[in-house]
Amino acid sequence: MSALEPQAAPLITVVIPCYNYAEYVGEAVRSVLAQDHQSFELIVVDDGSSDGSVGVIEHAIETWRPASTVQRVKMVCQANAGVSAALNAGLAEARGQFIATFDADDVMPAGRLRVQADYLLQHPEVGCVGGSAVRIDEAGRLLPKKEKKRSVRRYDFAEALANALVVGGNIAMFRRDAIDQVGGYDPKIKIQDFQMTLKVACAGYYIDILPDVVTLYRKHEGSLSKNYKAEYRYGLEVIAPYKDHPNFQAAKAKLITKALRMAVVYDKAFGWSLIKEVPPKYWDAQLFKRLRHLLVKKSKIAPEETLK
Repeated sequence: MSALEPQAAPLITVVIPCYNYAEYVGEAVRSVLAQDHQSFELIVVDDGSSDGSVGVIEHAIETWRPASTVQRVKMVCQANAGVSAALNAGLAEARGQFIATFDADDVMPAGRLRVQADYLLQHPEVGCVGGSAVRIDEAGRLLPKKEKKRSVRRYDFAEALANALVVGGNIAMFRRDAIDQVGGYDPKIKIQDFQMTLKVACAGYYIDILPDVVTLYRKHEGSLSKNYKAEYRYGLEVIAPYKDHPNFQAAKAKLITKALRMAVVYDKAFGWSLIKEVPPKYWDAQLFKRLRHLLVKKSKIAPEETLK
């Protein structure tokens, strides 16, 4: 290829793990198949759904594939093993240079694959690129959101750990080489996005977050965090390999602050136990806000946790 010839579009693999999202997964599949990137494939992994998701996925593929430029579509069905295992199953089928993960209840906006792939091509030092999300309701209507002026934010491993950075599964695009280098997802840890963000950063890649909207995040009852205790436990497992890093305690403080968002309402005793674990040097405005809520918010009956 001469210097004047355009670079061929890299093959992107989009992996959608699905577990009991029959109500929404068809729209997620449609939005991916409508992408304008020149070279992409779609792998949908049904993780043992019992609500008819498989039929919805098959119908969506049959309906929308004929008008799509997608090169290949494959559906994988497996017994329920969790989202990390489902993503590993998708990776086993993936042929792409870049891997875009996506959630089965969200909607991918037009041009998302092209924007992130172009960025990765121009920044070989970046192993994972994210973006911003706009919330939609159950019917797909945009929800109000304050406009924020943002630029590209870059994190090395130390900064990613200190901030307990999570590039959500609905906004992330990775270099396949980076995922392979770190050994894929640990299926024992069910919060897949946090573990992969840190693993890729620890391998020496930068994590960049674009200001571009790369997903429409659907807010519905099933998306609310009912699993804050389990998420906190899994978060500790994610950061455990880095316990000797100077920013380990900062990362733990961020996880505690996140868990307190629900604990201050549903389990004040648990909330107090968490706050006592944060050294004074890691108290920030957000943690003080959680403390204030712990003192003044009324307790509610805790929702049943589903993430074990």
